[in-house]
Amino acid sequence: MIRSEDGFFGQFGGRYVPEILLPALIELEELFADLRDDDGFWREYLLLAQQFSGRPTPLTPCPGLTRQLGGARIWLKREDLNHSGAHKVNNVLGQGLLVQRMGKRRVIAETGAGQHGLATAIMAARLGLDCTIYMGADDIERQYSNVFWMRQLGAEVVPVSTGARTLKEAMDEALRDWAASSDDTHYVLGTACGPAPFPELVTYFQSVIGLELKDQCQEEFGRYPDEIVACVGGGSNAMGVFAPFLDLPEVRLTGVEAGGTGPRPGAHSVRLSAYGDQQDAAETGIAQGFKTLFLQSRDGQLGATHSVAAGLDYVGVSPIVAHLTETLRLTPAYATDQEVLKAFQLLMRTEGIIPALESSHALAGGFKRAAELDKSQHLVINLSGRGDKDIFKIARAFPQPEWREFLDRELARQSNEKEGSTDVA
Repeated sequence: MIRSEDGFFGQFGGRYVPEILLPALIELEELFADLRDDDGFWREYLLLAQQFSGRPTPLTPCPGLTRQLGGARIWLKREDLNHSGAHKVNNVLGQGLLVQRMGKRRVIAETGAGQHGLATAIMAARLGLDCTIYMGADDIERQYSNVFWMRQLGAEVVPVSTGARTLKEAMDEALRDWAASSDDTHYVLGTACGPAPFPELVTYFQSVIGLELKDQCQEEFGRYPDEIVACVGGGSNAMGVFAPFLDLPEVRLTGVEAGGTGPRPGAHSVRLSAYGDQQDAAETGIAQGFKTLFLQSRDGQLGATHSVAAGLDYVGVSPIVAHLTETLRLTPAYATDQEVLKAFQLLMRTEGIIPALESSHALAGGFKRAAELDKSQHLVINLSGRGDKDIFKIARAFPQPEWREFLDRELARQSNEKEGSTDVA
């Protein structure tokens, strides 16, 4: 699996942080270096993931989709069946073990779709840690069910109302908190971004997905898949499923970004490939402690983004993903909001599985690819999360007459509850 060179992956990565954060990052880096090749630590991590989260997750065949699309045989790696409903718990359980070894008593995290925040709150409750979650105010509106559960688990949820009020701003605020509290606080960064060693560390814990998949493919069809498809926001689920296959060039790796509503500035989150006549095309830059591809204006200001899925609504991307794209090991793709909604509905009605909107980007990209492949080939889509959290977003996209009154009442209730809360804008 991929390893950095002094925190860099080609030209991307690094550690660009205030001096006050260096001791905490160096402490984390040294601990990770001691443990990453320790078989006993990996066994401890796997046991926790098995007993608490329900790993291994299954590899599910999709015969109905395969027949309907008429191409490659489609399989789903079911990260939606993890405790908390997404792949995010893999990373937080691993980082929780590191927190115990460092002797810290508080954790903080950023979250977009709320799945990482929820997973962090679950881990903190399990391990007896104080927990603060930073979340963009717009994302709180979109993913209020996860906010509710985070609070019930004892976490403080802090709305971020600056800038675009989404994941980028939440990460900025979490870094500010950590700069002021790193002596007793660990930042549980949720994706394979940020300053070294986070991209490599998060990939390490998420690689349990791809390691399981390797064995499952051999058991199910006697070889590795011809192609693996994953959605790409920051990059944690993609790197988790891709990393163990990087040295197998016969396995095509496809990462699907958020095409949003089109190539207009601020209407999408496509960073890895050209998208129409982009005026805010992604360029190499340094922000949030690391160097990668960011959507930015000509004068270097980070751009606005959009996705129907809050977890993909991010201005940057993992430096590992950027490097793999630059070296042509990863093939980028994108799916528009409308394509994503169609893929969501198709999976539900054909296979009876409810995907997250983030994961539905991978479905949309994977369905296109499967139709282009031969019937003898196998394509695996990483289903990174389930769609419970997206129920109101989906209900508005596919309204049913009997739902309209209920939705109006529920949205009014949520609005009144937030107005009466002391910690929600």
